[in-house]
Amino acid sequence: MKSCAEKIVRILEEAGFRHVFGHPGEQILPLYDALRKSDIQHVLMRHEQGAVHAADGYARASGGPGLCVATGGPGALNLVMGAAAANIDSVPLLMITGDLPESGSDHGRFQEVDTSGVFGPVTMKTTTPSGGDEALSAVMDAIETLKGRGGVIHINIPRDVLESDAGRVRRQPIKSRGFPDLKAALRLLKSAERPLILAGGGVVWAGASEELRAFAGKLGIPVVTTYSARGVIPEDHPLCLGMAGTRGTPAGNYAAGKCDVLLVLGARLSDRTLAAIGNPRIIHVNLDRDVLRGDVMLEMDVRDFLKQDIRRTPPVEWLRELEACRNARPAPYEEEFMVEGEFRTSLAVRGILEAAPDAIIVNDAGSHTTWVTLCRKVLRERSLIFSGGFGPMGYGLPAAVGASLAEPHEDVVLIAGDGGFQMTMQELGTVAELGLPVTMCILNNSRLDVIRQWQEMKYGESYGVELKNPDFVKLAGAYGIGAVGVESYDDLSDSLEMALASREPFLLDIKVGEEDIPLPDHRTP
Repeated sequence: MKSCAEKIVRILEEAGFRHVFGHPGEQILPLYDALRKSDIQHVLMRHEQGAVHAADGYARASGGPGLCVATGGPGALNLVMGAAAANIDSVPLLMITGDLPESGSDHGRFQEVDTSGVFGPVTMKTTTPSGGDEALSAVMDAIETLKGRGGVIHINIPRDVLESDAGRVRRQPIKSRGFPDLKAALRLLKSAERPLILAGGGVVWAGASEELRAFAGKLGIPVVTTYSARGVIPEDHPLCLGMAGTRGTPAGNYAAGKCDVLLVLGARLSDRTLAAIGNPRIIHVNLDRDVLRGDVMLEMDVRDFLKQDIRRTPPVEWLRELEACRNARPAPYEEEFMVEGEFRTSLAVRGILEAAPDAIIVNDAGSHTTWVTLCRKVLRERSLIFSGGFGPMGYGLPAAVGASLAEPHEDVVLIAGDGGFQMTMQELGTVAELGLPVTMCILNNSRLDVIRQWQEMKYGESYGVELKNPDFVKLAGAYGIGAVGVESYDDLSDSLEMALASREPFLLDIKVGEEDIPLPDHRTP
């Protein structure tokens, strides 16, 4: 009879997983032995934090669930921050950790920790199966749950359970759902004079972008998006007003503030989104009942809602009002920019985006993040990747690994600050080993610039933000990765073109000056 670990790997294969990101350790070795004989490609990351960020980036780029594994104790705990980052953005992610054997359960054992207790607050679900059959059922149920729905599911499996014989999979019965408020939602939407659709990441995970565009076009309802849903309707589409909320476009925030009925599809209505919303009646559609709020709440798949037969006259006057607003206050990515003055972050970011208009952009956290958000016109979903709800520094490089493996024929460009890059720069080893054609752009100003700005605004001066950086070009060279230094806008375009054309790993060390980011309309850092 096959072991539990072997049967888990078989289940993962049948579910369509092709890559797993991880780092081996003693308590997870039975699963690694099963992976050794599997067609699933294991991607050895240099740190468990890199593994979970890579699985996150893989999921965001592919539109399907990501998978990462780690051993117990320290290995598992190194996943925690990345789990929180993925979960808050509703990224579908399955995490499997090994643990100490259940036998010999005396406390005080080496590397013992209440893993499920730690992961409970930062995941959609965490469980520790007590036997092989229970472990198989947990994996199957997790895969079923992640179909069309985002969130992190963590399964912590003791080593002796992984080694045990496993029999049948006991599936939980699927509960049928009724939608008693569906007719009320459709009536409310038909009655609106100033309707607006707010599309969230749930539209991406449901694979419902095409249905969204058809629905909005048929009814003539304008659309705004959250950060994670940018591109589900191209930002040059006549009905797209861009992002709403903190860092939203002027037209997007105007519409959110003035609409009388807001149809929320697959968004959790975070504080950054709510900052722009006025006092409309809200129809909220989401598979996660815990985030539902508003006047009419529907626990259902957004794709099912968008298939409803509804007819109404397009709100012509409302559309004219919004078009006038968009013409009077265009989004920053619609404005021309002048190449002048000191070579600073904003100019470097615009140069990168201009030189790589069709690339998947993976964005790390830092002062450059704001400029990428403002200046990138997103024309297709899953082409701008960033951990927007949690914003951890160090996310970018491992996420770019995942994105490149998910979309091997796409150009992948990482934009990172010097501070964030150094938090996970050990993953240069993974990039080099796999020969991934990731172009890594480091905005190097030798400081944590956005923190400097907030400190100076609040306290009058900065402290603890100056960086003594390594020579990033030599560092890349030590890994066998090509690299150049860039000190002017004129050099940037040629260097980036060379890097992209090589289809090999390449690093650009871009020296920029100090610069404040513009304050958002709705003031949160």
